[in-house]
Amino acid sequence: MCEVLEISTSNYYKYRNTVDSDYQDYLIIKKIFKENKDSYGYRRITDELKDEYGWVVNHKKVLRIMKKYDIVAKYIKDLKPNYSKQRAQEQAQSDHLQRNFQQKAWVTDITYLTLQRNGKRAYLSTILDLESRDWISYKISYRNDLPLVIDTLNQAILQTKDLNGLVLHSDQGYQYLSTEYKMVCKSNGIIISHSRKGNPLDNAVIESFHSILKKETLYNHDITTLEEYIQLVQEWMIFYNTQRRRNRKK
Repeated sequence: MCEVLEISTSNYYKYRNTVDSDYQDYLIIKKIFKENKDSYGYRRITDELKDEYGWVVNHKKVLRIMKKYDIVAKYIKDLKPNYSKQRAQEQAQSDHLQRNFQQKAWVTDITYLTLQRNGKRAYLSTILDLESRDWISYKISYRNDLPLVIDTLNQAILQTKDLNGLVLHSDQGYQYLSTEYKMVCKSNGIIISHSRKGNPLDNAVIESFHSILKKETLYNHDITTLEEYIQLVQEWMIFYNTQRRRNRKK
């Protein structure tokens, strides 16, 4: 099953007995949905589960899980009234940091890695520890999507022993409001915290971190390709956690 899901064995057993009993089924359903160009409804996915995976499953259960995780073809979404802004506001969690950055918590964000000479772009997702100011995990992708955020989060979870009660703060990007993000956090006892809309200073520490990264990589070197830029960022991330002298926190 781990090979089918493309996840590690440790990750599978970490989530297998969590509060959300639908999570593993959701991963399979999501995989089928993506493999079929985001076009299958619950009946076709039910048939696929039976024919290709040998599952004995009721179509009502598949429909319930798809609704729960908002798995629906884009053209169907487009037919519905656009309540996205209102819904995002309703889904946002409280700001548990309140701009107090001298506490035990993680902060996370995504930043663009844009090559100025040709506009080519990659995306960097980072989770930073407020206490040590070290990054806990990071991932670089050519797509600014939900897997970028979930992979960064799972990487951080796998290398951290006690997460219960830990605050994880972000802005209100759609990835951080998603059901999957919330389920992964909840399953590990992580408390979700969101900045207020249009208030980047609520997440100032990681905003500053990404700003420093760009100044010391992109703006400090004559970079000609996006691949070269990504390599430089990867080297800088290691340098930051192991060697770079930092200002003392006041």
